[in-house]
Amino acid sequence: MSERTGMSELTAPADARTVTVTGFGTAEAAPDLLTLSIGLECRRDNAGDAYAAAGAASAAVTGALRSRGVGNRDIRTSGLNVRADVVWQEGRGQQVTGYVASSMLSVRLRDPAAGSEVIAAAVEAGGNDVRLDGVQLGFADAAAVMALARDAAWADARAAAAQLAALAGAGLGQVLAVRQNPVPSAPIPFGGIQRAFGGDSMTVETGESSVSTSVTVEWQLLVDAAGGERDVGGQR
Repeated sequence: MSERTGMSELTAPADARTVTVTGFGTAEAAPDLLTLSIGLECRRDNAGDAYAAAGAASAAVTGALRSRGVGNRDIRTSGLNVRADVVWQEGRGQQVTGYVASSMLSVRLRDPAAGSEVIAAAVEAGGNDVRLDGVQLGFADAAAVMALARDAAWADARAAAAQLAALAGAGLGQVLAVRQNPVPSAPIPFGGIQRAFGGDSMTVETGESSVSTSVTVEWQLLVDAAGGERDVGGQR
């Protein structure tokens, strides 16, 4: 493979030199998926009561979610835990003051615009036992947005590689290797909400969400066929 710079033909030498560059790209689009992390935590005098209370709170919250159109496949329970609540007392050591049962619900909303209403309903149903641990906006299928981010990352890498090649008095040849390095999107946090009163609502503004990626590309460096690389001024 060869390129022409001015009237000089560029070729790859036998001991071809290369340039490797990592490019970064981001694409934005309106999200179509909102994921809620809803925590449930109940403190009671004994483990059985704590566990039963957590179960009742979970049933109330999931019932409220289903009544607003959230399907079973979009509600997942994780992190079920029952532990002793202990405090340190001088001269007595650790003392059990009660028991705490907790669990986490991961809820996917396929209509992000309904987020405010669903959050308010979940908090009202669970009362003081509910914690909102976070919300993440994203895409049910991010393939199209990722393709745009990949295009941007490639253009970034290509521009940087072309500049480095020019500084070295060379041109870019064929691509020898490509590696994509996904950059995970960070969740958009909601501060831990300890309590919400009936009828109160928090607005969820969806805006646009971004998808980022990076690509690492290795190119051959092409040099003047007449011999040697050329420096920036065109001198050998």
